[in-house]
Amino acid sequence: MYRQRQRWRYAAALGGLLLLQLIGGCSQPRNELEQVQHTGELMVLTNNTATTYYEGPDGPAGMEYDLVRGFADELGVRLRLVVVNTVGEVLRQLAEGKAHFAAAGLTVTEPRKQWLRFTPPYQEISQQLVYRRGTPRPASIRKINGHLEVLAASSHAEYLTRLKAEHSQLNWTENSELNSEELLSLLYDGGIAYTVADSHEVAVNQRFMPELRIAFDLTEPEPLAWAFPRFRDESLYLAATEYFQRLGESGRLAQLVERHYGHVNDFDYVGTRTFVLHIEQRLPKFRPQFEAAGNSNGLDWRLLAAMAYQESHWNPQAVSPTGVRGIMMLTQLTARDLGVERRTDPEQSIEGGSRYFKSLLDRLPERIQGRDRLWLAVAAYNIGYGHLEDARIITQQRGGDPDKWMDVKENLPLLHKRKWYSQTRHGYARGNEAVRYVENIRSYYDILAWNIERNEPKHAPLTLPAALQLANPAL
Repeated sequence: MYRQRQRWRYAAALGGLLLLQLIGGCSQPRNELEQVQHTGELMVLTNNTATTYYEGPDGPAGMEYDLVRGFADELGVRLRLVVVNTVGEVLRQLAEGKAHFAAAGLTVTEPRKQWLRFTPPYQEISQQLVYRRGTPRPASIRKINGHLEVLAASSHAEYLTRLKAEHSQLNWTENSELNSEELLSLLYDGGIAYTVADSHEVAVNQRFMPELRIAFDLTEPEPLAWAFPRFRDESLYLAATEYFQRLGESGRLAQLVERHYGHVNDFDYVGTRTFVLHIEQRLPKFRPQFEAAGNSNGLDWRLLAAMAYQESHWNPQAVSPTGVRGIMMLTQLTARDLGVERRTDPEQSIEGGSRYFKSLLDRLPERIQGRDRLWLAVAAYNIGYGHLEDARIITQQRGGDPDKWMDVKENLPLLHKRKWYSQTRHGYARGNEAVRYVENIRSYYDILAWNIERNEPKHAPLTLPAALQLANPAL
């Protein structure tokens, strides 16, 4: 009897063990998507440029970063970026299976499609021949007379190879050490005569390197997309495809494109060059006041400086035809309300303007966060809070999101059309000027932050409220 009970216990234990193994076997990941969710980590190849991913003054930033951050959040996993320097290295490590996919501003080309799966495109660009102002502009690819250098293993090198079949005199060097921005910088510094770059990269970098010039477009618009190696199963790729479809249908993809590129397309060489000179010559005198006002009001001093430059070009004696004056261009009524006795006193003007801007930020609904909150408040600084609210109401009436700058900026110009302003509480306003005002400040901020990053030692990052982070990845 004792031995029989022992056999029953042994059989029960063995059955339990087999059952656990069976359950454990069923819970093992069956495909790559499940593997990512099981490990809790998504590994993505990218490169370190202004159009993909970079460590901004307030944390990680960049178009590709925001996209992959959103995808990882949807999957409920950690994002682990594998940052490499060149396109060739991205493709090599992708071929070796060093990451799940690449989000590195990759152009969809026929040779790449042979071994890669591409998601739906999130942006279109053109390849452009770039030269430096002050050197001869070639009229066509046949007229290039100088050292042409492009990125190795890039879509640019692929396209030049195809062109050479028709233009045998075409020659170039492929650089396997630099990334796209470094190659543009080499051109800017006079190290080479020409390069080929994607149009969005040129647009972003022209603000920092205003001598860059576009000779002509080499290609028609081409798509950018994430790249997945074909030797893996399709599960994660299909999840990414569905993610982009949802981004497009919801309008969130358009919001991201506007966030990163909406303010960079109207390049002004003279204005940009003048601003860079003023950063060197005028800003040092007023920077301590901007920093003090930023600290006392919980604001980014660089944003305050960008606003002041748009207002007065950092001229404390500036006066407008409407009577606003000083470095922050305060009205007499606003100055009186803020306790500013002398609008032409830089310290009083900067501190008063900062407090006024903070009051506008505080008036916005708490649900509006990040860059949308900042740009809406900047618009209100220019046009007035009441007119901004009118534009937000019009935005909602027309089916847009009144909490998103991208949607509101489309409707602000309607405030100078009788059909629309006659229905508002505060009436006529020059809404189109408010849009240009905000877009200029966005560019001034970027250029200022880039110059500080390039020319000064690293400082501890600014500590700002989450709602005011310029690099906040939240959509």
